[in-house]
Amino acid sequence: MKTETLNFFDKVYQVARLIPYGKVTSYGAIATYLGAAKSARMVGYAMNGSGSKDVPAHRVVNRKGLLTGKHYFDGTNLMQQLLESEGVEVVENQIKNLERVFWDPSKEL
Repeated sequence: MKTETLNFFDKVYQVARLIPYGKVTSYGAIATYLGAAKSARMVGYAMNGSGSKDVPAHRVVNRKGLLTGKHYFDGTNLMQQLLESEGVEVVENQIKNLERVFWDPSKEL
């Protein structure tokens, strides 16, 4: 993936678009893949602003599988509904069996 001429948010969006249907990744996993391991929060900021960029932001959760970005989606439980429509089980705002549905870009790309 060519990323050298893109800004950080654009790089985040590129990676997020590669998350497979029915899988999730974390802010930190994306940051680590991009060589900025301590920038998980910046990945979160990018996801918050990704609304009109055709980015599956609902597939990005925190390292424990919590739906910490759910407040940035229209609708009360839209993030959870989108994940569940892809077969990802969510219980009390947390991905169940995270290790089974987790996609690590550093190992996959």
